[in-house]
Parts: sequence; C-alpha cells; structure tokens
Amino acid sequence: MNKRKALIALLMSGGLMACSTTSPITEETDKTDKTTDTSTEVVVEKPVEPEVTPEEPKVEEPVKPKPPVVETTKKTADGKLILGEEEWVFIPGLKETFKARVDTGATTSSISAVDIVPFERDGKDWVKFKIEHDGINSKELSLPVERWVKIKQSSAEGTQERAVIAAWIQIGDLKEKTEFTLADRTHLKFPLLLGRSFFRDIAVVDVGQKYVQDKIRK
Repeated sequence: MNKRKALIALLMSGGLMACSTTSPITEETDKTDKTTDTSTEVVVEKPVEPEVTPEEPKVEEPVKPKPPVVETTKKTADGKLILGEEEWVFIPGLKETFKARVDTGATTSSISAVDIVPFERDGKDWVKFKIEHDGINSKELSLPVERWVKIKQSSAEGTQERAVIAAWIQIGDLKEKTEFTLADRTHLKFPLLLGRSFFRDIAVVDVGQKYVQDKIRK
C-alpha cells in the first residue's frame, strides 16, 4: 500500500515538472512599425516657356555711300583769287548780282547799259545810264567818264566811241574798283564781261571751272 502511494506520488511529481518546463504558446504579434510616412513630396515645376514665332529675317537695304565733299580751292597759295570761266559778280551800288563771263582775250571789262546819255558836270565828262538784262532794270546811274575808247566791230563799218566808267564790284570776298566799257549787251548771254584789266594782278583764271567763288546775297 505504501509502495502504491509512493508510485502515485512519483508520477504526479513528474507530471508537474513536465508542466512547469513547457513554455506557454504565445501568439506572435506583428510588431512591424506601421508608422505612416507623413513627409510631403515637393514637386518642382519647370517654367513653361512661351512659344516664340520665328520672325522672318529682315533684309537690310545696302547703305548708299555719300559722295565725298570736295572743297573747291578759291585762292592760290599766294592769295590770288581763282576765277572760273563764269562767275557771280555783285555790284554794291545796285545791290544786284549778275552772271559774268571771264574773258582772257578781252582787255577791258564791259557792262550792259542802255539809255546812255553823256553830259558835262563841272567841266568834266559824265554819263548817265541804266543797266538792263534778263528782267533786271536798274535805276538811272550817273558816273564820271574815266576815258573814251573807240571800238571797231566786225559786223559794222567804222568805229564806235564808248564811255569807260569805274565801279565797285565784289567777287567772293574780294571787293575791287575796276573799269567797265558801257555797251548794250541785252542780246548777249552775260550782262557782264570781265577782262584782263580786272584780274591781271589779283586773280588767275581756270577755264575748266565755273562759279568757283560764292554768290553774294543781297
């Protein structure tokens, strides 16, 4: 009886040990961090470039070169006036400008005169006249006669006596008193003719040029 009790006690003690050594089954818990990613994704947008319509290439017109300005020499190195075959002559007494032909073959200068009337004043020869040419009709002028000259014309027989007077004229910046023969030149192109007696010592003539000197305004 005592052995039976001892056996039962032994069996019971073994069962308890088995129970005490058996680990309890524990259900695994998914410990995975399920933290939601709250970070904001920054999206950088590229600027939209405006559409540019290509322009047609401009065709530039070629620039025409300007002609070079050629300054005409008006005086020689020694200060003499340079005259062309034709020049503008200003007569201060009339305040008129006339076209003149520069004639190297003529001795005395000539001016177109009409209504020429000789008379005496204080025992000296004087002459009164008007200048008429190309629509210009001057007032009556009275000047002393410097001398008388006889002119022989090829178109007429005999000789003709003409009065020579002295008058101030201006060409460019030159003012000079010179002699003129009074003659009707209304049928000729130029109302004035400048001869050697005028330009002999003060000017040189270049027949290849015209109107070298500036025109004098009224």
